[in-house]
Amino acid sequence: MKLDTSGLESTAPSFGSSNELIDGFAAAPSFEVPVTTDFDGFQKEAIQMVKPAKGTTTLAFIFKEGVMVAADSRASMGGYISSQSVKKIIEINPYMLGTMAGGAADCQFWHRNLGIKCRLHELANKRRISVTGASKLLANILYSYRGMGLSVGTMIAGWDETGPGLYYVDSEGGRLKGARFSVGSGSPYAYGVLDNGYRYDMSIEEAAELARRAIYHATFRDGASGGVASVYYVGPDGWKKLSGDDVGELHYKYYPVMPSTVEQEMVEVAGA
Repeated sequence: MKLDTSGLESTAPSFGSSNELIDGFAAAPSFEVPVTTDFDGFQKEAIQMVKPAKGTTTLAFIFKEGVMVAADSRASMGGYISSQSVKKIIEINPYMLGTMAGGAADCQFWHRNLGIKCRLHELANKRRISVTGASKLLANILYSYRGMGLSVGTMIAGWDETGPGLYYVDSEGGRLKGARFSVGSGSPYAYGVLDNGYRYDMSIEEAAELARRAIYHATFRDGASGGVASVYYVGPDGWKKLSGDDVGELHYKYYPVMPSTVEQEMVEVAGA
């Protein structure tokens, strides 16, 4: 008597010829590795090909009372607005802030990673890390990952034993010390307002208003910036959030609607 074994046969499709079968499993489909003599150039082109379009507006500047930091809250995916409530100013420790520009996931992860490293430094050395040291830590980390597709453009602002400090750090490992920075697609518009109104001897209220006005004008002209204009102040006692205003409401604050005058009003005359 012959047994019927047809029900035990595999019905899964097999790839390739029968000689590619190894121990009953089909060999994985193969693909060709691109042939190139300039691998670094090929890698850069591949990264640019999949790099998402992005936009934001962040700024920070040093004045006599400390550091003023401001940012919008819009996240975009090309022409699509994905969120209007992104927190782009991240608290690294009670005396230091970081701003987000570039890839949201990259910025959030590495800022939180930097916060852990700053806390470990404080526990090991019994003193807070300086703004210079924190920015150098982040720059060294990002430099070690250069060419791997990270997208980070951040400012590290804070107060340490030497006073206020402000550094710009990017994903290529670049690091700049300065007194006035703006990062993001709306930064040219923000720089125009900052350069026009900046003075070192401003009060906290004047500096906060300048930062708020710069963020608003950037959101007005740049389609990838918008949402809420958040303003933080960093001083000898640490950082403090001063305001968070919807840019739609700020528009009517800076450009109030003027009542139009009626030149001639039609009056209905009662019939005789």
